[in-house]
Amino acid sequence: MTEAEDRKPQSDEARGSYDPEVTSEFAVPEGVEVSPAPEAEGSAFSPPSTYSARGGPPAFTPAGGIPVVSLTKDVPWQDRMRTMLRMPVAERPAPEPPAKAEEGGPAVPRVLDLTLRIGELLLAGGEGAEDVEAAMFAVCRSYGLDRCEPNVTFTLLSISYQPSLVEDPVTASRTVRRRGTDYTRLAAVFRLVDDLSDPETHISLEEAYRRLAEIRRNRHPYPTWVLTGASGLLAGAASVLVGGDAIVFVAAVLGAMLGDRLAWLCAGRGLPEFYQFLVAAMPSAAMGIALTLAHVDVKAAAVITGGLFALLPGRALVAGVQDGLTGFYITAAARLLEVMYLFVGIVVGVLVMLYVGVQLGAHLNPDAALGISERPLWQIGASMLLSLTFAVLLQQERSTVLAVTLNGGVAWSVYGAMHYAGGISPVASTAVAAGVVGLFGQLLSRYRFASALPYTTAAIGPLLPGSATYFGLLAIAQNEVDAGLASLTKAAALAMAIAIGVNLGSEVSRLFLRIGSLEKRRAAKRTRGF
Repeated sequence: MTEAEDRKPQSDEARGSYDPEVTSEFAVPEGVEVSPAPEAEGSAFSPPSTYSARGGPPAFTPAGGIPVVSLTKDVPWQDRMRTMLRMPVAERPAPEPPAKAEEGGPAVPRVLDLTLRIGELLLAGGEGAEDVEAAMFAVCRSYGLDRCEPNVTFTLLSISYQPSLVEDPVTASRTVRRRGTDYTRLAAVFRLVDDLSDPETHISLEEAYRRLAEIRRNRHPYPTWVLTGASGLLAGAASVLVGGDAIVFVAAVLGAMLGDRLAWLCAGRGLPEFYQFLVAAMPSAAMGIALTLAHVDVKAAAVITGGLFALLPGRALVAGVQDGLTGFYITAAARLLEVMYLFVGIVVGVLVMLYVGVQLGAHLNPDAALGISERPLWQIGASMLLSLTFAVLLQQERSTVLAVTLNGGVAWSVYGAMHYAGGISPVASTAVAAGVVGLFGQLLSRYRFASALPYTTAAIGPLLPGSATYFGLLAIAQNEVDAGLASLTKAAALAMAIAIGVNLGSEVSRLFLRIGSLEKRRAAKRTRGF
């Protein structure tokens, strides 16, 4: 038995459970007499009275013929599998069967279990729902299961396989209960799926399970103390980005590191993420208020803003908007609800400290937002440091850190050129800069046949609306609710501009890439408002 034959899964017929007496489920049982329906009433299954098979019109065939789908291997498996997922089941090209199968291969339930375990790692790592479905379909197809339908929601993955119209379908599901950010593990899963979907690489089911177990057992590439230091440097770089000096940099670093340690302490006690974000937001705000009370001539607002940059859930926001734009509305709603809860936790933590500072007599000025100085070289350097530390916090592979750092510097350069030099609104400038991030990130991921998340998520760090969020919270703490809501609305608009810009940049990159032999990338058809 060859390796290709070994990879063919066993059907129920191969295992001896096929019943030759089984007929179609639409067949009329024996002993039941069916009288023809009156012509006046008609039937849903009877042809109309005006139909004549002999005199009917000829079948329509397009002038160019019926397109034949030929998925070549010189494009990433994400595009090939996404193209097939958007086809009806009857139009999907089935994998070529082996020449002769003397014995059956792995059982169908085991293939489905491997598929669910791979999908679980991708979904828990923050991958979009459409890419998770594409990966699950790629795994099933690599073992000969072409008639399968994966389904992904925020916490539940399921897949169904039906061998034929007269055989019972096999369905399996798996629940995602724990989420973690480790882009090194995410990249390893993508390499496994890439090897499985390569027709020239024959990987048995046992080998796939072994590699998956190694991926799950691997330690994170960066220890805890490195993550804490990266969190502090991220906040310090963000404070310089919004106009801070050396004292502000040091204060932001210390506040963010203390907040990170407190968040780790709460996580070790089993507290939900809402309280972890609440506690992590308080030290940076307290540090800025302390500098104000000590009458130190620095921009205390930059300290608090830097601490917010290290906490804003930009990764979940981008994934939520991407799922909504690709039609996964349930998953998108769940992700955006998660973002809202985390953001409310940050708001509560900062508001508590700002309220205490106002009661103690700290003179915090919301109008300081208009005084952010323009220092192009310092700001570009700070944006690159921010992207670098963000990549470390996301546990990215060391080979991707340089690319995402440069991508973050390009993003801020585009934003600065449009907003500061060109006088364009910050929302439009942010959207264009995020689109550049998505475009470059998608092209880099195509070049390396990997996920686009490691190349885009950290690069959007300099664009996050930290200052707008802080000044909105400060205005609310000083009983200026209207001004505070206006600033928070601006922060929400900036966040949506980032998410939509990243997704648009990714889609634009696909317009210039050849996907198989299809003339265009087939998308799901939607109604037009009716």
